[in-house]
Amino acid sequence: MATLDWIVIAIFALALVGIIVWVMKQKQNNAADYFLGGKDATWIAIGASIFASNIGSEHLIGLAGSGASSGMAMAHWEIQGWMILLLGWVFVPFYSRSMVYTMPEFLERRYNPESRTILSVISLISYVLTKVAVTVYAGGLVFQQVFGIEEVWGIDFFWIAAIGLVIITALYTIFGGMKSVLYTSVLQTPILLLGSLIILVLGLRELGGWDEMMRVCSAVKVNEYGDSMVNLIRNNGDPQYPWLGALIGSAVIGFWYWCTDQFIVQRVLSGKDEKEARRGTIFGAYLKLLPVFLFLIPGMIAFALHQNSLSAGGEGFLPLLANGSHNADAAFPTLVAKLLPAGVKGLIVCGILAALMSSLASLFNSSAALFTIDFYQRYRPDTDPKKLVRIGQAATIVIVILGILWIPVMRSVGDVLYLYLQDVQSVLAPGIAAAFLLGVCWKRTTAQGGMWALITGLVIGLSRLGAKVYYSNAATLGADDNIFKYLFYDVNWLFFCGWMLVFCLLVAIVVSLFTKAPDAQKIQGLVFGTSTPEQRAVTRASWNGWDIFHTCVILAITVVFYCYFW
Repeated sequence: MATLDWIVIAIFALALVGIIVWVMKQKQNNAADYFLGGKDATWIAIGASIFASNIGSEHLIGLAGSGASSGMAMAHWEIQGWMILLLGWVFVPFYSRSMVYTMPEFLERRYNPESRTILSVISLISYVLTKVAVTVYAGGLVFQQVFGIEEVWGIDFFWIAAIGLVIITALYTIFGGMKSVLYTSVLQTPILLLGSLIILVLGLRELGGWDEMMRVCSAVKVNEYGDSMVNLIRNNGDPQYPWLGALIGSAVIGFWYWCTDQFIVQRVLSGKDEKEARRGTIFGAYLKLLPVFLFLIPGMIAFALHQNSLSAGGEGFLPLLANGSHNADAAFPTLVAKLLPAGVKGLIVCGILAALMSSLASLFNSSAALFTIDFYQRYRPDTDPKKLVRIGQAATIVIVILGILWIPVMRSVGDVLYLYLQDVQSVLAPGIAAAFLLGVCWKRTTAQGGMWALITGLVIGLSRLGAKVYYSNAATLGADDNIFKYLFYDVNWLFFCGWMLVFCLLVAIVVSLFTKAPDAQKIQGLVFGTSTPEQRAVTRASWNGWDIFHTCVILAITVVFYCYFW
């Protein structure tokens, strides 16, 4: 890192501090101010926050690493702007009418208090185990690679970078609330986009262009059926990414994440009205088309540079693991360290900081909202609004501590970071997706039906995770084949996710048909076919031809992408 790089980083830090100080001077005396930014966010702030919150260190390390190891396989999860459109066009009206702050609160309105509690517990656990810990762990690895520092004062620099990142982000989230997340995202998003675009351009120039990347990666076969690294649609016999399983599994995980997860939906709930919220999702959908090009393809470029270096008799572009293979997870930070000139490297580091801090800040704020509103306020409804804000700040501190305590466990699975993340999400998503999908689309879904879909999903998901841990360790012992092992371990993880959704939907439907139908007054405005004329008029007035035009453009880009990388 040159002096110019540190100057750029210092300017970024000062701009960040300025925004936070300004936000802290604004009125935040109640839950709506603190958790939803006063519900006055515009579409630009919402879309930028959706994108910046989604892009974290699991993308900088995991997605780029996936590109360097398996090519386009993970693009199914990243080319999902169409799923954010589903949030804006289908779910925003129902969420807005319900006047809720959290997704568990919405399930209570639609179903019962038990459903709210179940979803709150699942969400908080998943935040600590998959989001906070993964983001912080990967963040420590990024900075260790970029700065090239092993130890400081005898302390592993990984821990200094990881814990320092958590503390700084937690401080501005605690004192600034949702407004600090929204407005810092407006600063961070363009920096992240510009920095990653520079990496893409310089990487292609170093390699010799797009055609050279396609040539090198097309020559590498990923299965026995002849599919290469550039194929998005792979033979259905592919052990890891069969095309049908990838389409179904990524859609289930995407629906849960983009349409029902507090982490993302909270950005949309902060909009001043349905119009701003929907246009925020459209803007966010445009931005979501970019990660494939900003992170996954740079990973493929790093792999191609590595292959060309080896072919020329060099040592390779990427660092090597102990087993002699290339370290795919080091792809993005290696590109930063080896290709960028002074000053530009500092800008990229700012972009990485932006991604890490925005993602963590959103996690902290969402977790605080879940705990405060879905647990504390339910049992103490008369709590002073200012005290609720303080409770939310204390909850953020607890989430930070739990995330740090989980990092040592996460370090043991660092070489499979992105697959670990998707694997866990693939068994958390189906039950929640089933409850929301039927809850909004079918008036006959009862409170018991929705609740048992959640319980079924949780039990099956934990059984799958337990089986993976057990049979992975018992593999060398020659564990006997049985029906449980086949269903919960041998079945491809993507097909398992799809069948799990079907089973949870069936459970909800059967239980609903055998229990009393919900009262029409209770579900009014929360399900298709129950909205009042006034509510439908508000929704209709919130969109026009331009919203439809941009929606069609996003869908068209998605189709073209699939056709090109077929």
